[in-house]
This record gives sequence, C-alpha cells and structure tokens, in this order.
Amino acid sequence: RNFNVPEDNFAIDLTIARGLDYYTGTVYETFLNDYPEIGSICSGGRYENLAEFYTKQKLPGVGISIGLTRLFYQLREAGIIKTDDVPSTPSQVLLVPMEESHNTYCIQIRNSLRKYGIVSEIYFDEAKIGKKLSYANKQDMPFAILIGEDEVKNKSLTLKDMKSGDQDMMSIEEAVNRIKPNVLKME
Repeated sequence: RNFNVPEDNFAIDLTIARGLDYYTGTVYETFLNDYPEIGSICSGGRYENLAEFYTKQKLPGVGISIGLTRLFYQLREAGIIKTDDVPSTPSQVLLVPMEESHNTYCIQIRNSLRKYGIVSEIYFDEAKIGKKLSYANKQDMPFAILIGEDEVKNKSLTLKDMKSGDQDMMSIEEAVNRIKPNVLKME
C-alpha cells in the first residue's frame, strides 16, 4: 500500500505455504488474473538461513522462481508476443573445439562470425565429437566449425555442412562466404 499499488493488484493470504521449508518470512506467488488456469508464474520468498547450507557466512536473502515456459506459452497464445519470425534455432553454426586449449581461438572465430551477422555458439563441454555434432543436428544448425591443432596453427577452420556431411579446411573469410548464402535462405 505504501508503494501506491492498487489494492486489486495484490492479495494478502496468510495461508500460503511453499513446498520448500527454507523460507523464514514472507512468501509470495504471482498469477495472471486473466489466466488462472496456468497457476503461479512467479513464486518465492524470504530466507534468513539458506546460505548456511553452503557457507559459514550468514547471508539472508530473497529469491524468486519464474515459470518461463508457462508464461511465454500464455503470452504467445494471447498474441502479446509473436514467435512466427523466430528461426527454429537461434544459432546457425556450432563451433567445436577438439580440446580445451582451442577455446580461445574458437571465441575469436565466433566474434568474427558475429561481425558478419552469423549467429553461432561454442560447445565448451568436454564430450566426444559425435555428441557435439549430434547436438548441432538436434538444434537444426546447418554448419559446424571444427577446431583442432592444425586449424589453430594455420589460423584456419574446418567447416562441416551438417546436411551433406562435407567438410573442408578454409579461412574464416571463405567460411563466411559459404555460410552467409545459406543463412539468408533460413531467414
């Protein structure tokens, strides 16, 4: 009330109990009045002692959890946000470092691709090459860039066409020229 929030925009309910027992004070839930069937979209509360599970320091705090899936679903259904123009994957290229020591070079390549408007991501997790390329396929990325010792040494990259399976070592400029027309087809 002190914040001049209209009283019909909130309700005080002393019976709310969240499922987690670390809350020590105020607990809250947020609903969309026009869509009560989706339940709470944001919940949380005050906790004085939660950090003590992880550190000797006393760090009281307030936390929230937002149900993005249900929130965005309802916003899309209501026509508030449009997703028709969003491509099936935000990234068109997956950069695949063969070893952790290749990460810095991958970041340099990713930055170059972004200058040309090519959205990419780097698979930093330790995994076998098959798993990394499988991720690119599942995300429907048309290209993967493989970075090994030879690529780093020669300041080049290996571009893999995920549809055909063809791959060639080339310069960043050559890769951009090969990727760009395919990215434009996706848009």
